[in-house]
Amino acid sequence: MAQEPEAAATPVERDENDFIISVEDVWKTYRMGDEEVHALRGVTLKVIRGEYLSIMGPSGSGKTTMFNMVGALDTPSKGKVLVNGANMSELSQAQIAYLRCHSVGYIFQSFNLIPVMTALENVSLPMVFSGMPRKEYEEKAAAKLALVGLGERLHHKPLELSGGQMQRVAIARAMANDPELILADEPTGNLDLKTGQEIIELMLKMQAESGVTIVTNTHDHKMLGVSDRVVDLRDGTVEKIRRRDEINIKEGHIEGFDPTAE
Repeated sequence: MAQEPEAAATPVERDENDFIISVEDVWKTYRMGDEEVHALRGVTLKVIRGEYLSIMGPSGSGKTTMFNMVGALDTPSKGKVLVNGANMSELSQAQIAYLRCHSVGYIFQSFNLIPVMTALENVSLPMVFSGMPRKEYEEKAAAKLALVGLGERLHHKPLELSGGQMQRVAIARAMANDPELILADEPTGNLDLKTGQEIIELMLKMQAESGVTIVTNTHDHKMLGVSDRVVDLRDGTVEKIRRRDEINIKEGHIEGFDPTAE
């Protein structure tokens, strides 16, 4: 008797609460003189809680614009962006400030540390804004710095640290208030290959230990090996979304990657 074919794997059905970010038919149009420039053209994307997602694409693809929408640094011309179910375009400035302080951590390519402050003071800053008592925030900031391997650099200022150490401070600061979401904008862009790899591994470790959702905007193809999904943007649209197991990485070559597009 012929054997019955195996049933296809049933896709996971998800409730809206499973998504920390929902980008729904988002358009962003800029006017330059008499010309309209469409930076985003109907982008739709849902980010699952706890995943590590990377947004990739050539310059001008819309990565930064989309990233700014999620971080409430810009608003859509059409469509909506929901973070934890809240429409970012409908929040007041006070509500956005609260969200950024308590629910979202930011990591930047240029580190964005305050030069006159020590590592401890830089990491403490989000906790100060949240109203945490001094003794508590100093202890917590020291613990966060220890987690990123800088327990011996608490009182060093940014100019006394290497690029990799500054980015570690930035990661500790992003995790200061135990956010649900980390937005990392080119976090390895100013680092050499070895240091960049160390930062990627550190972010992956923090994500695994805390369950935080990480969304990166990146050109760094080392991110492909750690991302749960990769969103490829081109000309303001989602060209494709790939799971890690769908990305074919061979020595010296990444399927679907055109180095001339960078």
